[in-house]
Amino acid sequence: MFVKDIHDRDLVTSVFLVKDKISAMAKNGKPYLTIRLMDKTGEIEGRVWDNADEVSASFDKDDFIAIRSKASVYLGKMQLIIALLKRVPDAEVNLADFLPESSRPVAEMCDELDGLLESIRNPWLRRLMALFREDETFMALYRTAPAAKGMHHVYLGGLLEHSLSVVGLVDRIVPQYDNLNRDLLVAGALLHDVGKVREMTYARAFDYTDEGKLIGHITIGVEMIHEKVMLIEGFPENLAMLLKHMILSHHGQYDFGSPKRPKTIEATVLNYLDDLDSKINGIQTHMGKELDSSSRWTAYHRLYDRYYFRENCLDGEDRTPAAGPEPEQPAADRPSEPDPAQPAARVASPERREQRPVFQNNPFAALKEKI
Repeated sequence: MFVKDIHDRDLVTSVFLVKDKISAMAKNGKPYLTIRLMDKTGEIEGRVWDNADEVSASFDKDDFIAIRSKASVYLGKMQLIIALLKRVPDAEVNLADFLPESSRPVAEMCDELDGLLESIRNPWLRRLMALFREDETFMALYRTAPAAKGMHHVYLGGLLEHSLSVVGLVDRIVPQYDNLNRDLLVAGALLHDVGKVREMTYARAFDYTDEGKLIGHITIGVEMIHEKVMLIEGFPENLAMLLKHMILSHHGQYDFGSPKRPKTIEATVLNYLDDLDSKINGIQTHMGKELDSSSRWTAYHRLYDRYYFRENCLDGEDRTPAAGPEPEQPAADRPSEPDPAQPAARVASPERREQRPVFQNNPFAALKEKI
């Protein structure tokens, strides 16, 4: 049984991948275990209330486990109350059942990539991109890696899909404005997240490598580009500098992890198009999690700090909702009690949430204080 098919009060006997596990103590002093379970269709929380310490010792994070459980809705969220649990050897599972993957066939995306590389006219950038394409070890990772751990394109093939999507936006923007360097933008779009092939691990649950945690994909990406550039005799230093600047600045602001802010028009375009594509994918993925819901509104999205209205009248029918306020944040969006994964000190108050700079991308905001 896949996560997407689980309903309230179902008896669930199935195999899942352990994304995370946390041992904690309930208010009555009894230990319990929270397990984050996943398959290719989604994630669900499991709870072990009996013999928690003994059960926890029988498996680790990233193991496959077979469970016998009952589904229950608690504070608006589905969870599994686990009665029996047993570790399953890797040889007995099909990994494709447990990791989500892009809806686009990899071969199709690689063909699109080849077409884009052929369209690059600048001989230096064309040769640089050819070196990446001809690197079989790199390509095996580039076409498989997710684009992120939890924000957007969180599935196998997500990195390539996201990169191609940003190039698609580039080709819609370039005709709109004069004097944009399309070749530089295409190369930047395809390489802006290239460091994620080494930043992330995705053989099991999506996580970060030691290199990813200590250095990060932006710096790794610049290193990878520099290594390829050094293989091309005579590669223009100025062109290499402009491309590296796009990678270093594509997150836009220091607060968002960029060592530099965009200081060329191409870097500015890349920053906004990358942000646009990642946010739209993240919102659409969030909306797609509750397709069977009868509500016009999605569940509360913690990362974007809002609900989303589902109906956009694509069929031409005007289904104007009755007057009423946006739904209040339900108790379900507060952590389960007890839940050691969400300590009280980390829960932002509404006032702090309003002041939080996360996911704002306005380079002119700082001017307000000076006016």
